[in-house]
Amino acid sequence: MKSKIGFFDELKNKKRFLALSWFVGRRLNVQRLNREFFARDTVAVAMDLLGTFLVQRVGGLEKIGKIVEVEAYLGAHDLAAHSSKGLTKRTRIMFGPPGFAYVYLIYGIHHCMNVVTEPEGCGTAVLIRAVEPVHNIFANTKGPGLVCKAMDINLSLNGHDLCSDDFYIASGIGNENFLQEDIRIIQRPRIGVAYAGKWADELLRFYIEGNPFISKR
Repeated sequence: MKSKIGFFDELKNKKRFLALSWFVGRRLNVQRLNREFFARDTVAVAMDLLGTFLVQRVGGLEKIGKIVEVEAYLGAHDLAAHSSKGLTKRTRIMFGPPGFAYVYLIYGIHHCMNVVTEPEGCGTAVLIRAVEPVHNIFANTKGPGLVCKAMDINLSLNGHDLCSDDFYIASGIGNENFLQEDIRIIQRPRIGVAYAGKWADELLRFYIEGNPFISKR
């Protein structure tokens, strides 16, 4: 079990609190994550995404979910990663620049959303496994396919820039003094990757300790 470290270290000595002001209906102050955030080591990005907010604007409706569970995929040498198959039409987004959405379909019915990480050509990404509903989300979000269904994320968003205005990840929403809450992170093996040999046992799934919206403990 690890404490959250990395991108938000500089915030540790400041007051932490949750700003819930998005419910009052006024214009919001949003602190979007920038390209440099996503360009870092994939495990560091995965851990630092916990507690941030995934925002999707659909037809004028803003859906917000707090990211509570993720999985890291480390590139072509990681046999659980799609990029282990090399550069293909499907994986070209994974091998692209950081900060873009890699969305794919599994079993012909479920969409899954990943965030591309590290410099272009690495083939690394972080899967969003579960979110805690915050605003305008009323369905089950305890699993990657359920997250996409609840937030209207589909193949039309594959390759979408997550530094945009309509589909992005934010470190804070609401009060301009918002800082990330202090959390504890649990590490476990990834789910559904038994085919990946030794990589199936790597502790590359991360979730917020005690959060009721994770897909599996």
